[in-house]
Amino acid sequence: MIRIGKYIAFFLAVILFSSWIYSESVSHADPAPAVQPPQKNEVLMEVIMESLKRRHYNPLNINDDYSSKAYQLYLKRLDYNKRYFTKSEIAQLSAFEFKIDDQISDKAYEFFNLSDKIFTKRIETVKGFYEELLAQPFDYNKEESIETEPDKLIYADSDAALKDRWRKVLKFAVIFRVYDEMKKTEKKKKKGEEVTEKSFQELEEDARGKVLKNYNRWYKRMQQMDENDRLTLYINSIVNIHGPHTSWFPPKNKEDFDISISGKLEGIGAQLVERDGFIKVSSIVPGSASARQGELKAGDLILKVAQGEEEPVDVVEMRLDEAVKLIRGRKGTEVRLTVEKVDGTIKVIPIIRDIVVIEATYAKSALLKNEENTKKPVGYIYLPKFYADFSRRGGGRHASSDVKKEIIKLKAEGVSGIILDLRDNGGGSLQDAIDMAGLFIEQGPIVQVRDKNQASPTVYRDRDPKLVYDGPLVVMLNSNSASASEILAAAIQDYDRGVIVGSTSSFGKGTVQRFFGLDDVLPDELNNIKPLGAVKITMQKFYRINGGSTQLKGVTPDIIFPDRYQYIETGEKEQEYVMPWDKIEPVEYKAWSPKYKVDQLKENSEKRIAQNEGFNTIEEYSKRLETQQNESLIPLNWLGYRNMRMAREEESQSLKDLDKQMIETLEVNNLPEDLIYIEADTSRTKLNESWLKELNRDLYVNEAMYILSDMR
Repeated sequence: MIRIGKYIAFFLAVILFSSWIYSESVSHADPAPAVQPPQKNEVLMEVIMESLKRRHYNPLNINDDYSSKAYQLYLKRLDYNKRYFTKSEIAQLSAFEFKIDDQISDKAYEFFNLSDKIFTKRIETVKGFYEELLAQPFDYNKEESIETEPDKLIYADSDAALKDRWRKVLKFAVIFRVYDEMKKTEKKKKKGEEVTEKSFQELEEDARGKVLKNYNRWYKRMQQMDENDRLTLYINSIVNIHGPHTSWFPPKNKEDFDISISGKLEGIGAQLVERDGFIKVSSIVPGSASARQGELKAGDLILKVAQGEEEPVDVVEMRLDEAVKLIRGRKGTEVRLTVEKVDGTIKVIPIIRDIVVIEATYAKSALLKNEENTKKPVGYIYLPKFYADFSRRGGGRHASSDVKKEIIKLKAEGVSGIILDLRDNGGGSLQDAIDMAGLFIEQGPIVQVRDKNQASPTVYRDRDPKLVYDGPLVVMLNSNSASASEILAAAIQDYDRGVIVGSTSSFGKGTVQRFFGLDDVLPDELNNIKPLGAVKITMQKFYRINGGSTQLKGVTPDIIFPDRYQYIETGEKEQEYVMPWDKIEPVEYKAWSPKYKVDQLKENSEKRIAQNEGFNTIEEYSKRLETQQNESLIPLNWLGYRNMRMAREEESQSLKDLDKQMIETLEVNNLPEDLIYIEADTSRTKLNESWLKELNRDLYVNEAMYILSDMR
């Protein structure tokens, strides 16, 4: 076999920093022996691992410890809920726990082939289980429960034990549908609609039929999976030990491997990830159909997808790209998502598909007044993302220049302070974050970016001595504020230029990734095995000017507000094998000397929050949510299950009611010059009215106004 290592090592050594392009060919001192060319998968493994070794910010030693981590991660992803393998099969596979590093070195796939063979056989076994078990009614009077936390489960001792686990899984699926159908009937009756009521037995029979139909679809999908689909799972279980943002992408088109139902595609505007067999909402695209509808949130799990009033399709354990095909659709059509909220409640969310309203992704401002700010209004700027014109053609909009315009407009209105809202802002253009920080300081360093090959980090500075705004400033964050948002907020905090308020911490993504095509590093002798796809590699890390990384810890606000998810692990720390927080040398910078004392601002805010009924409701909800997260046993007798669902729905209702309450003392208005543009178009008018109502219900913005008042 041709040893490809020397080719790959050479080509990687001459790669430019920003792209994988080689400028010279390899000449061979000795002619290659006349042997069979290497197999594609052998080359694939070597080129990926060599790429990680040479380009990853923190390359790892491929040893027994690495092998064990990859083994555990692969099994978790292959059988997350422990519904396929038994203890005897795990015993077979465990022989490879500390040998995957050797398999990588030898470019061997013995472990993968064995696991794939067992798993494929188990799919057939499970088919027999669900067909037999769904053929007759379950006993809903039996006092039993199902464990929904996989880490608390152990592998089944035998096929009989595995079959009983599946009995509970299927019973859970049926009882879930029966309850939902009963709730639908109740809602229709309350609305005065004519309904045909069915008995429990009829509902149960219908539900079993639908569950059977869904599992038959699942079985068909599993049969259609080829070796490459399963190989992707295996290879990424190895690659992801380097971090959740480093992955191999097989040679499919961009739409397939950069799964997103956002951007210019007609859809709902939510970005999705596959997590442990579930389709999870990772973020909502500003200006999208989901954002305007308002009920779908980051963290929601999508359980079923229906086209309008058609029968919903179960997407649990469905491949992400297949689920996305169901969710996408033509503008104006309706999709109904059955989702499980973070608090465990189940909700059907109807969304009319649309394209992203581009204007809604741009910075915009408003004038605010409350009982503490009556003479002069407070300026409010909402920035959904750090957008930029990367086309290099000029004329495109940039977040920093747009925010600058909004600041100038607000200053003309004589505002007493400015609130910059970066909640749910997932980041974007680094340069715009740097330029935006420069609007609030005269000049100086903003962020440090470190590459593995650099002796010292690159310091990015604001070099413009012009100061656009020097008044009181509050920056709002939450746990979904990431990347560029964290860089800007960290700079404001380090300079003591303003007060950061929000959730216990921001997202904590302080790393930079780049895509590289693997084909570009292969010599012509290996053209026959192309394409190999691409690899996304973590190459850089962000550091604050005070030396601390934004990775993992994010930015801790100066004043922390109660948050509905404050006791739930969210953000970067929720993921596996994340890069650690660390610290480097700070750079020299001159901080401001504000008149206010942050400790006093914090004390005042905490007193107001403690006396605010709305914040108390949020605090109570967050504590209940923490309790629910630890309660992983779900009753499977009808009375117990119904009572559990009703109790959770009742508990979450207080928060839903809070989200609808207007703050009577809060006055929200557009800037006069903006109204001319807004009122010239009915669609803009409608979107604006919705936005103003949201602001008028926002407890956090109202408290930020009080803080601004204390700062003066």
